[in-house]
Amino acid sequence: MTAREAAVAVAHPNIALVKYWGKRDEHLVLPFTDSLSLTLDVFPTTTTVRLDPDAAADHVVMDGAPARGEVLSRATTFLDLVRERAGRRERALVDTRNTVPVGAGLASSASGFAALTLAAAHAYGLPGDAGELSRLARRGSGSAARSLFGGFVVWHAGDPGAPDPDRASYAEPVTDARLDAALVAVVLEPGPKPVSSREAMRRTVATSPLYPDWVTDSRADLARLRRALREGDMATVGETAERNALAMHATMEAARPAVRYRTGASDAVLGHVRRLREEGVGAWATMDAGPNVKVLCASADAERVADRMREATEARVVVARSGPAAGLRQVTA
Repeated sequence: MTAREAAVAVAHPNIALVKYWGKRDEHLVLPFTDSLSLTLDVFPTTTTVRLDPDAAADHVVMDGAPARGEVLSRATTFLDLVRERAGRRERALVDTRNTVPVGAGLASSASGFAALTLAAAHAYGLPGDAGELSRLARRGSGSAARSLFGGFVVWHAGDPGAPDPDRASYAEPVTDARLDAALVAVVLEPGPKPVSSREAMRRTVATSPLYPDWVTDSRADLARLRRALREGDMATVGETAERNALAMHATMEAARPAVRYRTGASDAVLGHVRRLREEGVGAWATMDAGPNVKVLCASADAERVADRMREATEARVVVARSGPAAGLRQVTA
């Protein structure tokens, strides 16, 4: 890959149906379990990386304002990794524009680091295939490894005993899925959550007595869900995804001190989803690290489910379907 003066990339968030929760290696961002997600066709992130040989430091702008604190630190640390691998020294000007609420459990870090990975790799001329790019994105944010691909995606945790654990952990598309699914996002609270995902993961792994069983059950959930995707079994996919998500939240709530993202509004939406099922509509809930609820259903049922959510809540409701892989919008030599 030849170095470029600037590159612009677009990536979409993904929502895990079998969750990633907890790292066995913080530095390499290696998870305890495999995970499986659906990349969405809404809330894209657009990131421009422009090399500046005269700059003394990286300059990162997010949504029109200079990045500071942890956001700036994570971006510059990631760019250092890109430069190290590319054998380059130039600093970069980074401009990121999000359409997804940041820090609200709607996978903004997944789309953000996937876009940054693709743009930075091209700007610095870093060679690598899709698997290499997913390994690189993983170092910025674990779930970003999945947002490099479209549709259903599996992220392999990798064998802890592998000669090179870093190479063993990567994402790839699920090519045998026979399901046209949609996710209806019920955005109850678009603002940042009180406890970051990183801190919540650490606390859960270190203190929750339920965590070892969640890891064991999650591995079984992934095998069940992959089989159901191959068979086009929407009910089993939905039941597995809902159980996995609710078990993850129960595991967090058993940590010390407890991590509680679910709110009364979240529970009310979960109740509406159960009532939809009782009425014969195939709908199942999933939740990430935040209070917002996503409702999994067949694509043909998405508008009906969305209408019911709008009737039941004043929250913003967004219909998402299977989205594309991350892609380059513009590359300038």
